[in-house]
Amino acid sequence: MGIDPFKEYLRESEPDKVYKGYAWSTAIGLQAVDGLKPSKYLIETAIQNIEGKITMKEAQNLIDSYYEERPMHLMEGERTEEADKVSSRIAEILSETAFSFSPNEYISIHRKLFQGIYEHAGKIRDYNITKKEWILDGETVVYGSASELMATLEYDFSQERNYSYRGLSMDEIIHHLAVFISRLWQIHIFGEGNTRTTAVFFIKYLRTLGFSATNDIFAENAWYFRNALVRANYTNLQKGIHETTEYLETFLRNLLLNEKNELHNRDLHIGETLNKEKVDIRVAKVDIQDKKVDIQNKKVDILSVLAERGGSFSIKTTVHIHRLFDKYGFDGVFGRSAVMEILELKESGASKLLSNLMQADIIEPVSGHGKGKYKFKK
Repeated sequence: MGIDPFKEYLRESEPDKVYKGYAWSTAIGLQAVDGLKPSKYLIETAIQNIEGKITMKEAQNLIDSYYEERPMHLMEGERTEEADKVSSRIAEILSETAFSFSPNEYISIHRKLFQGIYEHAGKIRDYNITKKEWILDGETVVYGSASELMATLEYDFSQERNYSYRGLSMDEIIHHLAVFISRLWQIHIFGEGNTRTTAVFFIKYLRTLGFSATNDIFAENAWYFRNALVRANYTNLQKGIHETTEYLETFLRNLLLNEKNELHNRDLHIGETLNKEKVDIRVAKVDIQDKKVDIQNKKVDILSVLAERGGSFSIKTTVHIHRLFDKYGFDGVFGRSAVMEILELKESGASKLLSNLMQADIIEPVSGHGKGKYKFKK
């Protein structure tokens, strides 16, 4: 979306401005999932609402009037009218507290968002669909069958309604939420507007679970959210690609825990995944029978060390461990700043990696070198 014109309001001390700023920021950011960009008039109108000069209903009336008076305002294909109207409707829904966890609520949100824009607003599709995805090299997710959409939707809702979050860790909660929302999206019960509808419904549902979710993650990373949903529902065994919620979970950690994990769409491309796995295969080609340490060259079978200590790491983390070990071996001392520089991580990412390696008994703290220094444990 470029520079977020509402970011300053998210730092406001006035709760009402923060809440409205979040609602508009998210509403406008979500248009990116369908390649839409709201007009300057919409942004100006939104700011008037945030500042308390007009109500939400007045803002919507202004947007409607704007397009009634300018029927030739748009060049064919720009879809700015859709972006503006849907943005104002999303902002209104996110500003309301009313919510019901049900298939009817889900369908109702679609109807409210796209009434007067799509003929099928609030209607379940009666045909099967495919969509070519850039991150899948033109392949498509297998979406729900038209003949089973309502039954599938009701089943997923009943499963979630009966699920208990009691006693779960935050990691387990986030994983479950990722699975639920990815399955809901995969049904794709509408002809168009599924991602925007699913996102709005999900935010409302998160609030009933006690999450405020009032930051700019959706505004800045709506396209990543959609691509993460795609990767959570795509398997190609011939290419070695498996459906995974890891990207969606990373997004949710930023949304719900205010973590600062980097979200890059290129990382979700299946070609990038295959390249990472090839790196891991090359790294894994070690002689596990020969555990001799070449002290001079620091050539160590670090994979066998990880296995012995019970470490189960992702491909990305394994590569990070190898890069650190290549640099420091068993004798070198390093801290968070060095990890940030070598692995090109942000402060939160470096801290998280060091914490995970400590818990797995891979590294240990050392004294005499200043606070927060570590080395690989022999």
